[in-house]
Amino acid sequence: MTMHGRLTAKSAAEVPVDSLVRLVRSHEKSITGRAMRTREDILSHTAAPGYGMNNWCLTGADDEVVAWASLTPRGDTLDGTLTALAGRHGESAARALMCLLLDRADELIAQHGRRLGLTVSGVLSGDPVVPPVLRLAGFVPDFTAAQLDIDLSVPPLPPLPPDEGSIRRADVYDGALHAVHLRSRTSAPRTEDARAFRARLRELREAGGAALLLEVSGRPAGYVLARAAGWEGRVLELAVAPAFRGLGIGLSLLTAALAELRAGGCGRALVTMDTGDLHDHVALCRILAVQGACAVTRYRMPTELPD
Repeated sequence: MTMHGRLTAKSAAEVPVDSLVRLVRSHEKSITGRAMRTREDILSHTAAPGYGMNNWCLTGADDEVVAWASLTPRGDTLDGTLTALAGRHGESAARALMCLLLDRADELIAQHGRRLGLTVSGVLSGDPVVPPVLRLAGFVPDFTAAQLDIDLSVPPLPPLPPDEGSIRRADVYDGALHAVHLRSRTSAPRTEDARAFRARLRELREAGGAALLLEVSGRPAGYVLARAAGWEGRVLELAVAPAFRGLGIGLSLLTAALAELRAGGCGRALVTMDTGDLHDHVALCRILAVQGACAVTRYRMPTELPD
C-alpha cells in the first residue's frame, strides 16, 4: 500500500531489524536528547508470536522506516506501540498505522470471542506526533512511568534489606514470585497464567538473566528480573507485595539487580519504574548514577472494545 506516492506500508517482517533500531533510537534522541532503547529491545519484538501479522512499518522513497506500529496480545489486553518521526508526513504516517492497528485489534477480538482491552504503551513525553493521533482515535492517558539510564561504572549502593530480610536467586518453579507478581500494585501488565509466567522465567534464565527474590522472615516480599545483553543491561520487572511497601524493598531489589548486571560486565542499565513508587525516579537520581531519564505514558481505550 502506497500513501501519497511517497510512503509504503509493509509488514515489519519485511524490514531489516537495523532499520527499526535506527527509527526507534532516532525518535528517542530527537525528543529526549538520548537514545535509551537497545537493539535487544527491538529483537524482543521480532521474536514475539505473530510478529509478521501484528507489526507494520511505513517506509520512504529510500526504504528507510519512518513509522512503526505493533500489537501484542497479553492475556485480556492487546498492548500496542506506535512510533512515528516528526516531520512533513509524521502525523499522516501515525494515523495510517493507527488504522492498521485498530483493524487488527478487531480481528483478534473476533478470533478470541471475548472482549479485550486495548492499550498503546511507551509514548514518550514531548512526542509531538503520537499523542494527538491517539486522542483522536479515542485513547486516554492511563499511567506514566520513568525510564532511567544508570551508569554502572560507578558501583551501585549495596542492597539494604529490612530487618530479617534476605535476597536470594529464585528458581523457575518458585511459586512465590508469581504470587507477588499477582498481588503487586505495579501498573505493568500482569501474567495471570502460572505456566506462562514460569515460561518467561525459564526464557530469562536461558538468556543468562537473573530472578531475585527478597523474603522477610521467610515471607516473599518482592522480586526483580534483570538481563545482561553485552555491555548494556535491563531491569525488566520489579514488584513488591502490598504488605511490604514502604520498607525500602524496591530500592534494595533494584540495587541488587544493578550489582548483578555490573558483575556480568554491563556498563549501563536501563530501568523502567512506576512513578508512583515510594522511591520514585527523582529520589533515585539523587542516590544512583542516573545519566539520563525520560517519562513514558501508556494510553488505553476508556471502555472495552466491542465484540
